[in-house]
Amino acid sequence: MTGLTVLLPPSETKREGGDPARTLDLGALSFPELSDERAAVITAARSVSSEESTARTALKLGPRSVAERLRNLELDTAPTLPAVERYTGVLYDPLDAPGADDATRRWWSDHVVVQSAMFGPIGAGDRIPAYRLSHDAKLGALRLAKHWPGPSAGALGQRGDGLVLDLRSEGYRALGPVRDAVTLRVVSVDDGGRRRALNHWNKTAKGRLTALLGRTGAEVGDTAGLLRWAAAHGVEIERTDDGWDLVAESLEGARL
Repeated sequence: MTGLTVLLPPSETKREGGDPARTLDLGALSFPELSDERAAVITAARSVSSEESTARTALKLGPRSVAERLRNLELDTAPTLPAVERYTGVLYDPLDAPGADDATRRWWSDHVVVQSAMFGPIGAGDRIPAYRLSHDAKLGALRLAKHWPGPSAGALGQRGDGLVLDLRSEGYRALGPVRDAVTLRVVSVDDGGRRRALNHWNKTAKGRLTALLGRTGAEVGDTAGLLRWAAAHGVEIERTDDGWDLVAESLEGARL
């Protein structure tokens, strides 16, 4: 496959519900060669989730969230949603996936990959149940930091030539390293032209960027193409001495 691949992190928060007639099918997910690795993580997650005491420590659950361990016990029977709809929060809310048109959803399905701690890399259109697992969860003998990087990197490498735009957080980049990917530093520019990197709000900017790429049906195959697309839509993406900057404010007035 050639063209653009956008890599996103998952979200701790997830939309409930889905289609009860369509339960999890590991073989139907993107990168089916990872089915064995996915099954191993599911088994380990189910084990630590079986008791509240172990789940609290392994999954870092507090009193209000401890019931989320039950999601991991129902992965085989729970209803599913496309990943781009399942995840919510500051990155995914700008996508408004449930309200997106068919063309936008197809673009996301073709070009967006989410790095899940439970399932490894999955397509935006892959149907998954709600679950609770983060990149730094403790699953006994199975260590996510050793389990995922090799297989994930191998699977992602099979997507072929093209530009990889890596919008994942550091923890999720480590679970599926991609050489030569373009990573964006989200910055805010003040009236004096001074730039500062954003922390929490960088997720909102990345969500807005992914939404705009999908809604414009972006045809991007390399960094030059990305810059042309950005200029055409009023988005400021600039090469710097130490990487690439995305100016958050430019997304507020971006043009469809």
